[in-house]
Amino acid sequence: MTMILRDTKDMLQDRIFLGKALKIACPVAMQGMLNTIVNLADTMMIGTLGATAIAAVGLANKYFFVFNLLVFGIVSGGGILAAQYWGNMDVKNIRRVLGLSLMIAFGGALFFSGAGFFFPEGVMGIFTESSASIRLGASYLVVAVFSYPFTAVTNVYVSMLRAVGEVKLPVLTSCMAIVTNIILNFFFIFPSRTVELFGTGVGIYGLGLGVVGAALATLIARILEMLVLVSVIYVKRSPVAARFSEMVGYSRAFIYQFIRTASPVILNEFMWGLGTTMYSLAYGRMGDDAVAAITIATTIQDIVVVLFQGLSAATAVILGNEMGAGKLKQAEKYATYFFILQFLVTVAGAVVIILGRGLVIACYSITPQVAADVNRLILIFAVYMPAKMFNYVNVVGVLRSGGDTKMCLFLDTSGVWCIGVPLAFLGGLVWKLTICQVYALVMLEEVYKMVLGYWRYRQKKWLKNLNTEISGAG
Repeated sequence: MTMILRDTKDMLQDRIFLGKALKIACPVAMQGMLNTIVNLADTMMIGTLGATAIAAVGLANKYFFVFNLLVFGIVSGGGILAAQYWGNMDVKNIRRVLGLSLMIAFGGALFFSGAGFFFPEGVMGIFTESSASIRLGASYLVVAVFSYPFTAVTNVYVSMLRAVGEVKLPVLTSCMAIVTNIILNFFFIFPSRTVELFGTGVGIYGLGLGVVGAALATLIARILEMLVLVSVIYVKRSPVAARFSEMVGYSRAFIYQFIRTASPVILNEFMWGLGTTMYSLAYGRMGDDAVAAITIATTIQDIVVVLFQGLSAATAVILGNEMGAGKLKQAEKYATYFFILQFLVTVAGAVVIILGRGLVIACYSITPQVAADVNRLILIFAVYMPAKMFNYVNVVGVLRSGGDTKMCLFLDTSGVWCIGVPLAFLGGLVWKLTICQVYALVMLEEVYKMVLGYWRYRQKKWLKNLNTEISGAG
């Protein structure tokens, strides 16, 4: 206990560390928060169309969730190398990582877009047996999938910018895309109507496209976000503003290191995403009310989760920079500091989500039963927060920063497939438990990952300078 208090005091007094952490964590968290607010606004607006519409769009977005995790795996793997290269000021190899990441991410986007466009009802049928949800979800999906390639390109560039310490531009472009999305939602989702404003009726034009309108708004916002982001990168001549010739031409050592580092991360995120999508298969067979409750609860929970996405991103970049510069002892000390920060933010986040849950739930047009389930789901989430948030920082931040990606793969996939998925189907379809009871069982995977992940962290096998390994291989 004395050591923890001493480390906490040292961390709070280390202005250099806090400055680095806040510089990266705050913009990333803000970007995630803005995206969550958009999802919240989308869910509220779509919620006016009924529980079936919420369920349909929520399940259609599970398909995007799997795709996005694949892209996240690609950019995370590339980001690990880019962060260490930046620690050694190796811009040449950063641009090669950018090129390889773009090629793989764009290829994945085309695959998911094609499957979602040509077989939308088949995709929706994976998640639910409700014919109404399948029909609505398919109409949303055939439009939304066109945004996937733009999302892939944006995410790759954002990851490279973070690796070199440029985190403000992605926030600004996200703000622009979010405002665009919300405004277009009002025009595309709802029909023309008259609203009261200062005692007078004001006519608002609308297309009344429903869930298709929501998908169209998302598509336009994603296109605009990518175009502005890439344009500013090249106008400002950022370190990641690479010519095509600089994004190709890979040595054998480079390819080997990229595959060895990134492939477990890509497989990790894809398998973890596929596993968590299996939860949706179980929830989707528990009824539209259960799906609506878990969709709303997850959206509310994301308000807190984005803080840890920012913290884990800062962990990965800062530790990667330190190890890439050969400062392993400094990286180990900073890892301890990040865990202390994680605990402090967890406590604050739990308090906020518990006290504020009622206000957010009241914004939704849902039945009292769904509202009660959402309330319980949020409380269950708060109980598991310490384990879940430790895993965010440890797996995505600490272990990956030094290339210990195979262990991360084992932790995530074994947790989901050996604990979470079996309990979801047993609880929901065999034992006929409520959505809240099933969710509580599923979250046990976080406890398993926390115990095993802490043991791995203590082994210090993640403390590596990948630049040295590449030089040795070459």
